[in-house]
Amino acid sequence: MDVKFSPAEESFRAEVREFIAQNLPKDLAGIARAEYKTRDDYLRWHRILYKQGWIAPAWPKQYGGTGWTLTQRYIFNEESAAAEAPIILPFGVSMVGPVIYTFANEEQKKRHLPGILSGDVWWCQGYSEPGSGSDLASLKTRAVREGDHYIVNGQKTWTTLAQHADWIFCLVRTDPNAKNQEGISFLLIDMKTPGITVRPIITLDGAHEVNEVFFDNVKVPVENLVGKENEGWTYAKFLLVHERSGIAGIARSKRSIERLRKIAAAELIDGSPLIENDEFARKIAELEIDVHALEYTELRTLASEAAGKGGGPASSILKIKGTEIQQRITELVLEAVGNYASPMARHLADASNEFMPGPSHAVGAAQTYLNMRKASIYGGSNEIQRNIIAKMVLGL
Repeated sequence: MDVKFSPAEESFRAEVREFIAQNLPKDLAGIARAEYKTRDDYLRWHRILYKQGWIAPAWPKQYGGTGWTLTQRYIFNEESAAAEAPIILPFGVSMVGPVIYTFANEEQKKRHLPGILSGDVWWCQGYSEPGSGSDLASLKTRAVREGDHYIVNGQKTWTTLAQHADWIFCLVRTDPNAKNQEGISFLLIDMKTPGITVRPIITLDGAHEVNEVFFDNVKVPVENLVGKENEGWTYAKFLLVHERSGIAGIARSKRSIERLRKIAAAELIDGSPLIENDEFARKIAELEIDVHALEYTELRTLASEAAGKGGGPASSILKIKGTEIQQRITELVLEAVGNYASPMARHLADASNEFMPGPSHAVGAAQTYLNMRKASIYGGSNEIQRNIIAKMVLGL
């Protein structure tokens, strides 16, 4: 495979690098999403990219996309990761947006796509339920049609950042008598609708990132149905392929390994830098090999998509290996900083306005490690992805 970039592509890389250097707010570079304090923190970089016309590289140009090639999108992701730019929230731009411009009617496109692009409308995802996570087709949230409305009752869980959301895209059961996948519809629901309650779930790292969302006789206009009734599973699968490919985060894993190397060079073991310890150096080298191998898988996927063949089961491979690599990086950071990674360090630091004794790179290490435990579960658990690969690749 030829992975050399053309002069035009290298010129594009320079343009992206210069733009990021000139426009990325310094207080947002390199901080974890869990450290954001306000809704504006999440959206500042989004709005800067929107003003530049770069917020939706994967969208068709007619709906506000950049018109970039797959290689240009790859370069943009690499440069964003290298600069430690914030990750754009995926729920609008990367998830419901593509569903809307692919399957929704023209009125829905006109109503919802502009707000997704600008960041004026914040979306969250209503998929998982208690007892219906990896087995998503078993979901039980009901939507019963009454005239020109659906009446929605049920519960969604692990709903990321629903406390900030304006709208939620939901999978709901509209035909309880059909086979699981055949009785599901895709609804767009205004979070201000009476009957919706959001309750926080505090995760192991002490953060309020996910929530439970309850629907109690919520009236949703039929015009908010995307596509056809009972065909929502088709749209859900389309969305999940986009989500799983994005979860891999290869460019950011490469940057995280660079940071891990710096931490290991600063930490001492028996008077010598940890990076000089053969066992620890071996662990980093194995990570780098896995990242490079996964990067070539991503490049093959891009080449396949460019040829109009689609990504296929590669999205599951990217999701499995990508999240495993992310978790292993956080494990090695924790190992490197040792006792300085006290899980309580960040909370005590916030309470006293002073950092705990120890190196600054140790602050938040435990919180990041704990937060990343979920990476192998969301977007379809890695066990489910292995089943998909076994069926589609091995024919089992």
